[in-house]
Amino acid sequence: HEEIFGPVAPISRFEDEAEVIARANDTEYGLAAYIYTRDLAKGMRMASKIESGMIALNRGLMSDPAAPFGGVKQSGLGREGGQKHGIAEFMEAKYIAVTI
Repeated sequence: HEEIFGPVAPISRFEDEAEVIARANDTEYGLAAYIYTRDLAKGMRMASKIESGMIALNRGLMSDPAAPFGGVKQSGLGREGGQKHGIAEFMEAKYIAVTI
């Protein structure tokens, strides 16, 4: 159960959705996952159940400057980059309590 970090593409065919989701989630890592299917509804359903910070559905490149980057489990906590998340890295939060 070591995280593969490199240009490796383990490809598996399956018939049972529950089995493939269990296999995909049977790791302590969760940076990225790729799903290729002719059935987009099935792909979206599976993507919502796979424990991964980023999922590419029917595409080889998942990176996008507007998208947040990050994993789950031992692959990371939180997100960085992206339009919404990236700007927060350069801001300081300030709490102001006022009694009127």
